[in-house]
Amino acid sequence: MMDWDIRDLIRRALQEDIGHQDITTENLVDVEQRSRGIFLAKSAGIVAGIQVAQQVFRCLDEDIQFTVVKDDGAEINRGDILAIIEGSTRTLLMGERVALNFLQRLSGIATRTHHMVDLIRYEKAEIVDTRKTTPGLRYLEKYAVSVGGARNHRFGLYDGAMIKDNHIKAAGGIQKAVSTLRTRIPHTIKIEVEVENLGQLQEALEARADIILLDNMDIDTLRQAVELTAGQALLEASGGITEDTLVEVARTGVDFISIGALTHSASSLDISFNLD
Repeated sequence: MMDWDIRDLIRRALQEDIGHQDITTENLVDVEQRSRGIFLAKSAGIVAGIQVAQQVFRCLDEDIQFTVVKDDGAEINRGDILAIIEGSTRTLLMGERVALNFLQRLSGIATRTHHMVDLIRYEKAEIVDTRKTTPGLRYLEKYAVSVGGARNHRFGLYDGAMIKDNHIKAAGGIQKAVSTLRTRIPHTIKIEVEVENLGQLQEALEARADIILLDNMDIDTLRQAVELTAGQALLEASGGITEDTLVEVARTGVDFISIGALTHSASSLDISFNLD
């Protein structure tokens, strides 16, 4: 998962935190001192971002020794050691907060996603994420969603054609929007249309949309939408879906369920970093 832009993101995060110097560490710890530290789980969950944490320290010191004990995707319990790091004490102290911020955030997303996926493990519907991500962290947060067992929706405006309500207004209707896109994008790209009622659903079907997003529909309307569509297009349910309603939504027969809360509302997993 690691590439140049992730390292650039890490460098910016370190610069944000350290600035021109770590006043406390550089005036308290000898430059020759070495230590051993451990990442320790303080709650159960799914690990995501352990390689990111490793790269945080590597950006500070290439000679750091980082041993992964629990890799991304591993289920962990309170008290489990996730990784062991050895090297300059200064490096360990300067990198710990940035490493923890990434590791806790991504593990929290993976943990929440895994829980949601598990709730509908016996249904055909698949959970997907959205673009409701932290600015600058989309790549990592969507990676954490995939670690948790869900699928990624489009990453941005550049890799999927999705006609939303404001597009429909701007284009002059669903039929016109779909037909215009068909003539201007490659035939290999699927077109998804967001609809708010069964009337719009019928329009999208007549326009031969490939995927139709059913926005904020109640359970009865979702069932009717599935019957009306009868396999003519893939259906994605979206809008305010929670743990309490997820199973019921999945049982309507939709193909996908998109949940923005996987990323925008996930709590960070409780993980600590301790010098040994």
